[in-house]
Amino acid sequence: MNEADRLREAMRVTESTDQGMLDLAAVVREGRRLRGRRRLAGAGAAGLVLAVAVAVPVALRPGGPPPQRPADAMTTASVAAPTATPTAGPETPPTAGPTTGTPVSPGGTDRKPTGAVVSSGIRYGAQERVFYFVPVDVPSVPRVKIGLVAGRRDTDGRLTPDVLINDVAGRDRHEGFHEIGYDQQGERQFVPPVPTFGYFVGPAMRIVGTVDGRQVNAELARWSADPRVVIFWFDPTTLAPGVRLDGILAYDKRGARL
Repeated sequence: MNEADRLREAMRVTESTDQGMLDLAAVVREGRRLRGRRRLAGAGAAGLVLAVAVAVPVALRPGGPPPQRPADAMTTASVAAPTATPTAGPETPPTAGPTTGTPVSPGGTDRKPTGAVVSSGIRYGAQERVFYFVPVDVPSVPRVKIGLVAGRRDTDGRLTPDVLINDVAGRDRHEGFHEIGYDQQGERQFVPPVPTFGYFVGPAMRIVGTVDGRQVNAELARWSADPRVVIFWFDPTTLAPGVRLDGILAYDKRGARL
């Protein structure tokens, strides 16, 4: 029932059944009561609007983010999710000095031979294969001070180094075998093939290598700077350069194994 219906109802209830006259005083009182209710309703509506108007500035305080639609807010949240940063792996430590079987760059080296240069008898035209020791500096291995070079010597005596080998642990004069050098060119040969070579410390009179079940004897020469050091190499006609040995043994002058 709306207000007009209530006013008509008040007029009807104030009618006299026998005369059909209105009770004006009752009608006035009912009219005042309805106007009062409208004023209260209007005040409540105004208060509701004020509450909404106040709530908006609080949500958007100075410096805050601009209003967003719900879809925008969800997108922002997904973008703002933290992402994992890849962790760097451990670095490979740099090599401290010359390493086993290091090819020497073309153009030679300024390291002078220590002791006499050993002739192998293997020739490449006017050049001859030779072996000689040079000083090396390996800071992490202070007791390694020499390395063995497989090089070539011209007719005028000029040396061209091809491969350098040296120990990477322990001492360079410990008893027994040290590092062994192999030709590393594979099928691309820019210099004459390097025979398999190395050195042994001790009274070796015979050194025998094993490959594919067969034994191959090495050529020997003592180092002039220390006669305990025996330089050895394998003739390329009996052991092809680059072929890895399956084993190697040294024997003294009585044939006893060292």
